[in-house]
Amino acid sequence: MYWYYGDPTYILFMIISLAVTLYAQIKVKNAFNKYSKIRSSKNITGSEAAKAVLDFNNVTGVSVNTTSGYFADYYDSRSKGVYLSENVYSEPTLAAVSVAAHECGHATQDDVGYWPIRLRQILVPVTTASSRLAMPLVLIGLFLPTKYQFVINLGIILYSVAVLFELVTLPVEFDASRRALKALKESAMLAPEEVKGAKKVLSAAAMTYLAAAFTSLLSLVRLILIAKSRRD
Repeated sequence: MYWYYGDPTYILFMIISLAVTLYAQIKVKNAFNKYSKIRSSKNITGSEAAKAVLDFNNVTGVSVNTTSGYFADYYDSRSKGVYLSENVYSEPTLAAVSVAAHECGHATQDDVGYWPIRLRQILVPVTTASSRLAMPLVLIGLFLPTKYQFVINLGIILYSVAVLFELVTLPVEFDASRRALKALKESAMLAPEEVKGAKKVLSAAAMTYLAAAFTSLLSLVRLILIAKSRRD
């Protein structure tokens, strides 16, 4: 256990990770607080924007539904449904429209066979299993003699799958936002100034994915350094 929590890089890792995560959360909170108070000039709700974006991209067979939670929005490729939280589904704000359009960007990716989203869908069950096993294996391995170093190495390999998932998520999220902004602009759902606001909302949201990927990658590097130091 000392090798993990007592390692001198632990405090540095925690400080950097916390700083990056807090910065991303503050950016998101500020953007959503601001644009959740600004109504779209055409009074378009999130659900209406979602249907319009799907139509713009010629995506058929995808339903637009409500779900519980605050900005707990997602696209489910299995049910072919876009699920919008109530504050997004029924509100005509720039934040609601932006989020709804983004989720429909994922539906468009699925419809056209965008390969990064296909890869992420494949990685979901693998990542779920590997994430549960990775850290327990690493911590168990730290208690074992160095001749059982393979236990730690296996844990690191499994953790690498989770890191890969985070990295694959980045192009998926960025591309979904790009498709969303294109639809909002070219269909004239939002005025040019409103599109700038939508871009700020989606850029802030993207920061959370960047922060998650950076933190996961940093953690992986730290685990590798711990394993190397212990082996040496």
